[in-house]
Amino acid sequence: MILVFDIGGSRIKAAVWDGTLRPLGELPTPAGDKAGFTSAIAGFVTGRERGIAISIAGVVDPATGEGTVANIPAIDGLRLGPELQAAVGLPVKVLNDADCFALAEAARGAGRGQGTVLGVILGTGVGGGLVIGGRLVTGAGGYAGEWGHGPVIRGEYAFACGCGQVGCVDTIGGARGLERLHRARTGEALGAEAIVDRWRAGDGATMELWRELVSGPLAMAVNLVGADVVPVGGGLSRAPGLVGWLDEAVRARILRRTVVPLVVPAECGADAGLLGAAMAGQAEWG
Repeated sequence: MILVFDIGGSRIKAAVWDGTLRPLGELPTPAGDKAGFTSAIAGFVTGRERGIAISIAGVVDPATGEGTVANIPAIDGLRLGPELQAAVGLPVKVLNDADCFALAEAARGAGRGQGTVLGVILGTGVGGGLVIGGRLVTGAGGYAGEWGHGPVIRGEYAFACGCGQVGCVDTIGGARGLERLHRARTGEALGAEAIVDRWRAGDGATMELWRELVSGPLAMAVNLVGADVVPVGGGLSRAPGLVGWLDEAVRARILRRTVVPLVVPAECGADAGLLGAAMAGQAEWG
């Protein structure tokens, strides 16, 4: 049995994995309290587990184990795995949440049976993870698959990014980015859901611009890694028809010609983080 967690800035979701994912409940994330954070994790330990696998909204350097977790200040910069292992007496594996999403989709979702899976998150922001031959690729620093960063957008829609660069896809690709793009284009402050609703009703100028700016960098990522399939998750991806519409633009821009959908809706749903963590733990401890 493996104890698994999906940890964000506001909530901790817990479950056990024994071949089936069994939810244990949720609790608030003690984002500013390191002792409280450790205690929250330890509270789920029964002593019957083989290890703990964690999906977290941050990046873990595979060489050092050090995490960058901006929305949970209490653990930002820590070697979270070793620290938790010392506290609870179990081996601990910590992974980025987009990596867990990609693992889940490769094993149990839209990417099952495919060789190279590029998992894409279009949520509040933009994220990604890469699985090749069933194995997660983290790369130097743990950033493999993070296609949302790099100065690729120029001109009036090149916005400053939280990573310190200007013109990243992350600044316009997720829900908050779509809102920023619409405001810059029209001067109107409108929520992402309303912008998408207008597109579906036939007023799609902002969404057309969004697709143009997102599909090019995503096509380059597909070319670079040779993706067989690109499962897309996150809140923005749940807008009816949006993923298929983005897929058309991406397939028109990649080198490989295919009539088969490439960019497709994710299938694992809200439990993708837990499931991906479970997959990683199972690969580690059997």
